[in-house]
Amino acid sequence: MLHESVFRSVDLPVDARFEAWAELLRQTHAPMDLAPIPLSTADRGHHPGADYHAHQRLIALGDVTIWPATFDPIVFRRTPRMVRQSDPETFHLSLLLQGEGAASWGRQQTAYEAQDFHVNCSSMAYDILTGTEPVTTVGIEIPRSLVALPARRADQVIGSRLSGREGVGALLAQFLMRLAEDTTPYGPADAPRLGTVVADLITALFGHVSDTEPRLTPEAHRRTLLLKVKVFIRRHLGDPDLTPAAIAAAHHISRSYLHRLFQAEGLTVASYVRDQRLRNAYRDLTAPDPVLRATPIHAIGARWGFPRAAEFSRAFRTAYGVPPSELRNRVAAEGAVSSGLVAK
Repeated sequence: MLHESVFRSVDLPVDARFEAWAELLRQTHAPMDLAPIPLSTADRGHHPGADYHAHQRLIALGDVTIWPATFDPIVFRRTPRMVRQSDPETFHLSLLLQGEGAASWGRQQTAYEAQDFHVNCSSMAYDILTGTEPVTTVGIEIPRSLVALPARRADQVIGSRLSGREGVGALLAQFLMRLAEDTTPYGPADAPRLGTVVADLITALFGHVSDTEPRLTPEAHRRTLLLKVKVFIRRHLGDPDLTPAAIAAAHHISRSYLHRLFQAEGLTVASYVRDQRLRNAYRDLTAPDPVLRATPIHAIGARWGFPRAAEFSRAFRTAYGVPPSELRNRVAAEGAVSSGLVAK
C-alpha cells in the first residue's frame, strides 16, 4: 500500500478545526492566508470558522504529492510578500470534482466548475475562492523542475481553465480519480513510478495547452501511450472482441509494439485484460447492491467480457481460489450474520 496520511477535522475540538486545516494546507503547498466562507445551505448562526469540516488524504508519490480532499468553502490568498519570503517552486493543480471556484492573478481571472483543472504556482501571488457549498478536489503538488517544458511555456498555463473531460486532461483526471479511489493495489516501490506518470501527463497537458510539443523522452512517450491503452481497455472490458489486434488498431500501433509496451511492465496484454475483467466481476459479486445480488452470475460474467459461463467460472476460480457462486454465497452469509438475520 502507498504511504498515506489522513486529516479529519472531526477528530479535533470544534474551535481548533479550521486553523489545523489551514496549517496543513500551508505545509502541503506554500504559506498562505486562509479564511472560511459561510455555508449557504447551512447557516450555523455563528462564526463561519466554527465547526469547520475538512477531510484530506496525502498520498506520497516520490517528489509528487496527490491529495484528495473535501472541505467547506474557503478563500486562499498568497501575497507577493509571501512569495518573496518562501517559494518551494512548485506547481499546484486541482481537479475540481464537486462545487465551483474562481481565481485571480492581478487582472487575470478564471472561473472553474466540476471536471476542470485549476493551475497555480507557488512563485506567483494569487487569490482563490470556492463557491458557497463544500467542494471536493484532487490536488497535485509537483516541483517545477519535473515539468519538462521551458519555464516560460509552463508559466503560460497558469490561470488557464484546463478541461478534465477530454484529451490529455481526461487521461490525467481518470488516473487521479482511480488512484484516489483505491491505493491498496500499489506498494511503496510503485510510488516514484506513479509520480513519474503524473509528471509526464502534466508535461503533456501543459505542452498541449501552450501550443508546443512537450519535450518528453522516448520512455515518457511510452508510459503515456501505455496509460492511454490501459484506459481504453478498462472502458471496453465488456466487449468480448477486445483483442490485442483491436486494441492496437484503436491506437494506430502494431500488435508487436503493443505487446512490447506491456512486456516492459512484466505483463501481457491478455493477462491485463483478463485481470481487469475478473476484478470488476469480483466487485459486482461482492457488492451490497440488491440489484447486483439478484443478477445471475453468468450475466455478470458476460457483462465483463466472459460470454461463456464455464470459461468465466474456471478463470474466476483460478484467480480467487473459489468459484463465483461460492464467493457470492459466502458474502451473502456474512452479510446476514452481520445484520443479525441469522445466529453466529
